[in-house]
Parts: sequence; C-alpha cells; structure tokens
Amino acid sequence: MSRSSRSLEYKTDGQIRSMRKAGLVVAAIHAALREEVRAGVTTRRMDELARGVLEAHGARSNFYGYYGYPAQICVSVNDEIVHGIPGERVLEAGDLVSFDCGAVLDGWHGDAAFSIVVPGKDAPARTRLCEIAEASMWHGIAAMATGGRVGDVGRAIDDFIVSLPDPPGIVVDYVGHGIGSAMHMPPDVPNFRSRERGPRLKPGMVLCIEPMLTAGDQANRVLDDEWTVVTADGSDACHWEHEVALHSGGIWVLTAPDGGEAGLKPFGIVPAPLD
Repeated sequence: MSRSSRSLEYKTDGQIRSMRKAGLVVAAIHAALREEVRAGVTTRRMDELARGVLEAHGARSNFYGYYGYPAQICVSVNDEIVHGIPGERVLEAGDLVSFDCGAVLDGWHGDAAFSIVVPGKDAPARTRLCEIAEASMWHGIAAMATGGRVGDVGRAIDDFIVSLPDPPGIVVDYVGHGIGSAMHMPPDVPNFRSRERGPRLKPGMVLCIEPMLTAGDQANRVLDDEWTVVTADGSDACHWEHEVALHSGGIWVLTAPDGGEAGLKPFGIVPAPLD
C-alpha cells in the first residue's frame, strides 16, 4: 500500500509501475490527437477521438465529471490558457492548441498535456511560445531529478524563462500538482520562483509538472462556462505537462513513451524505468 506523510502520498515501485500504465494511455491519446489535428477539425471531434482511445485501453477519463466538467479532455485554443471545453469550434491553420488529457486505469491516474500549432500556416510567434513552454517543462523535470525540494522545479522553470530575450509570461494562478490515487493531490508544484521551498523531493513522489506561458501578460479570467481560462489581454497561451515519478533508482517520466530519455538527454540525465 502507498503511505502518506503530511498528506503526501508516496508510492511503492509496484504502484509506480501501475501508474506507468495509466500514463501510457495518456501518451496514446496524445499520439492519436497529433495524428488527427488539422485545419477544419472541430474540438469536439478531438474529444471523441480521445474517448475512443480510452475505451480501447479499458480506461476512463479522469476529467469527465470532475466537478461537473463535461468532456473527456481539455482543448484550449490561442488565448485560452487551460480548461477549454471541446465543442463546435473549428480549428484553423496557425491556431495554437493545447490538449490536456487524463486517464484512470486500475485506480491510478495519468495526466499530461501538449501544445501544437495547427499545420498549414506559418505562425513563428506561436511556434516560439510552444517551443519555450516545452523546453521550460523539461527544465523543471530535470530539476526534479537533481533538486532537493519541490520548489526547485519552479525555480528551474523561472530561471530558464527569464534568461530568454523577450521572455513570455508565466501563469502564477495555476500550478502543477501531486498525483496518484487521485488526480489532484498535494503538493502544489509552482512553475515560478517562490519563497516557499516546498516539501523535500523523496522516492515515491509522483508530480505533474506543467508550465503555462503567455505571449503577453499572465493575468487571466474565467469565461461564463465557469471552466475556460483565458488571458485578460487576449494574448496567446501555451501549456505543457508530464507526470513524473521519483523512485529509489532515479526519475521516470510516466507519460512519455521513452520514459523521458530524449527530453532529459540535454541535461545529462538518464531516466530509470522500473519495467
């Protein structure tokens, strides 16, 4: 059984292996969405595709019904930061789309997000924002492997962002989180520097590291649907996320098919799969 300390849930190696299975379902959803995304497709179609992948793997969405959320995944377009509800919106070439997806399998949760510029139109500013957001996520994951406390993850993301010319904004109102037998668990995982160092990074921790960046100011508001978060100034936004386990042998990116090998290679870190 997992054990908890100060409300933190620490997983055994066997439980991390089970979480890997849920993580790979999320990875399969991502792969299907990448294959399908194009101009002319509705966001509802992408949601239906995700549902099909979940059913094929004997899993269910951990988003659907969560506090009444009405869809299988979140699809956030352009100025939408997170929690965009799929519907009749038709994707256009050059749109910046973030797909946030989750799965529950055998009681364990998977959660990860990626962003993509819809092919067919050159959108260099959106492509840059997407690339920076992804890179910042990997800086945070690398810090989970080498740092001492959860706060080191946010510091690494922040340090990378502010080192760039014309850096994007870092959303501070929404953060990463622990995950395991529930989708959202302690601790919070900020994507920015904070005076709070957070708990120590210990084997058995599984965290979702998910920077959200904006092309303009990070200030945001929630639409009348009570879910979709948009930038207050209408600027573009981008969201990347992976679910990452720390165990006695090292780090393992549970929602990456390669366990994080490619993303961590530039940092000289080799993931340690348990399978």
